Amino acid sequence: MDATNLKARDVMHAGAQCVSENSSLMDAAKMMKDLDVGCVPICGTDDKLKGLVTDRDIVMHCCAEGRDPAAVPAGELAGTLHWCDADADLADVLDMMETHQIRRIPVIDSTKGNRLVGMISEADLARNISDRQLAEFVEKVYATA
Repeated sequence: MDATNLKARDVMHAGAQCVSENSSLMDAAKMMKDLDVGCVPICGTDDKLKGLVTDRDIVMHCCAEGRDPAAVPAGELAGTLHWCDADADLADVLDMMETHQIRRIPVIDSTKGNRLVGMISEADLARNISDRQLAEFVEKVYATA
C-alpha cells in the first residue's frame, strides 16, 4: 500500500482511552497494562487532549527520580503535544512523525469538537504503508542526533 491516498482516519485504531490529567501515573500504568499498550493519551476535565504519557516517561521522569507514581499526576508529564486531524493526508502525518521523531500520534476530529478519536502507532503504519515507506519512517524516527 501507499500513503498517497490514505487519510489518518483510514489507518488509526479508533477508540483510544484517555487517562485524566489529574489521575496518578500509577493509574496511567495500570491502564497501559490493562490495554496492553505502551502509551495513553492524557485528557483534561474538558475531555480535550492535553498530552501523552508513555511507559518510558513513567520510568525516566518518575521512578528513576525516586518519585512515587501514585503521587504524581499524569498531567505533569504531558509534554509537547503533536497530533493530526482525522482528515489529514497520511503522507503529511508521516512527515510530521518523521520530523518530530515520534512513534505514535493522537488523531483529533475537528468535526467533533476537536475530540480524540484514535491513535496511529508504528503497528498501524506497518499494516497500511509500503515497505519502502516504512523503512524510511524507521530510519528517520530512530535516527540519532
